[in-house]
Amino acid sequence: MDRTRSVKLGLGVWALIVALIALVVLTFLPTPYVIQRPGPVYDTLGTAAGADGEQVPLIQIDGAKTYETAGTLDLTTVQVVGNRERTPSWFELALAWTDSSRAVVPIDSVFPEGVTTEQRDEQNATLMVDSQHEATAAALDELGYDTGAEVVVQQVIDDSPAEGSLEAEDVITGVDGAAVSSAKQLKQAIQDAGGAPVAFTVQRSGDERVVEVTPEAQTQGDVTTWLIGVSLRTDYDFAVDVTLQLDNVGGPSAGMMFALGIIDTLTEGELNGGENVAGTGTIEADGTVGPIGGIRQKLYGARDAGADYFLAPSTNCNEVVGHIPDGLTVVSTSTLEESLAALDVIADGGDVDALPTCDVVTSP
Repeated sequence: MDRTRSVKLGLGVWALIVALIALVVLTFLPTPYVIQRPGPVYDTLGTAAGADGEQVPLIQIDGAKTYETAGTLDLTTVQVVGNRERTPSWFELALAWTDSSRAVVPIDSVFPEGVTTEQRDEQNATLMVDSQHEATAAALDELGYDTGAEVVVQQVIDDSPAEGSLEAEDVITGVDGAAVSSAKQLKQAIQDAGGAPVAFTVQRSGDERVVEVTPEAQTQGDVTTWLIGVSLRTDYDFAVDVTLQLDNVGGPSAGMMFALGIIDTLTEGELNGGENVAGTGTIEADGTVGPIGGIRQKLYGARDAGADYFLAPSTNCNEVVGHIPDGLTVVSTSTLEESLAALDVIADGGDVDALPTCDVVTSP
C-alpha cells in the first residue's frame, strides 16, 4: 500500500513538473495573435496633451465665432497589445479570452505580413490626418460654409489606362460634362460609365483641357470594378481655420466625433444638452459615417469613461449586438445628419428608446 502511494505521488510530482515546464515553454513561444483592449478616451470638446506635454484644445477654431460647450463628445480608441516583434504569451491570451472587454485577433489582421510596426504607425498617422480633413469638410458643409473642394490626381500608375492622358497634380473638375467636387463622386461616375470612355475636364498648369480615358475592368467574384489607374486626393480651401490636435492616436475612426465637436463649437447652445456622449465612426466630406474596428473595446472604454450614450456606425451593428456594457445606451447612425438628430433627442430629453439602435443582427 505504501509503495503504491509512493508511486502515485512520484507520478503526480512528475506530472506537475511536466505541466510547469510546458507552461514556461508556452510563455515564451511566439503566438499568431494580438490583443485589443479599450484605449484612452478623448473629449473633442476638451483638451489633450500636445507634443510638448502641455494641455491644448482638441479643437481650435480661428476666423469664426465660437461658443461655450458642456458635457462631452468623446472619441474612443483601441490599444493593441503585441506586435510582430513581441507577441502576447499564451498566458496573456488566456486571460484576454475570459475578459469581455478584450478581443484576441490574428496578428495578420492588425500587422499584415511585411508591414513593420513603424510602417503601420505611419499609415495610421496619415489616415488620421485625412480623417481630420474630411471631418472639417463635413462639419463646415453642414453649417453652410464653402469648403473649396478640389479633386486632385495624386499619382498615375504606370501602364494604366490613364497614363499619357492624366498627370500628377491635375485638378479634375468634371466628368462627362458634370461637375465633381469629391473623389467619391468621380469614382462613382467612372462606375456608372460601365467601361465606356470617360471625358475628364482637367485644370493643368492654369489651363483647362478635356482628356478621354477608357477604364479597364477588375473582377473579383461577381463584382466588377472599373479602374483608370490613378490615386486621388481631395484638397480643401476652408473659409474657417480649424486645427484638430491629437498626438499619438492614428487611424480614421475619430472622424465623426471630430465633426460633431466642430459643429458644437461653432453653434450656439449645447449640441448634447450637457450630457456625456461618446461614439466612433469614419466620416466622408458628404457626411457618410463608415465602419471601424474594435467597436466592442470602444463601447467598454466609453462606459468606463462615464459616457451614458454611444453613437455607433450602423455598419458595425453586427458586432455591437450582445456586447453592450450595462449602463450604456447605443444609437446607430449612418450619416452626420442622423447623428445630429440623435443628439437633438438626447439634448431635449426626448424618447431615446425610439432612436435607431443595434438590437437586431442583419446580414452583411
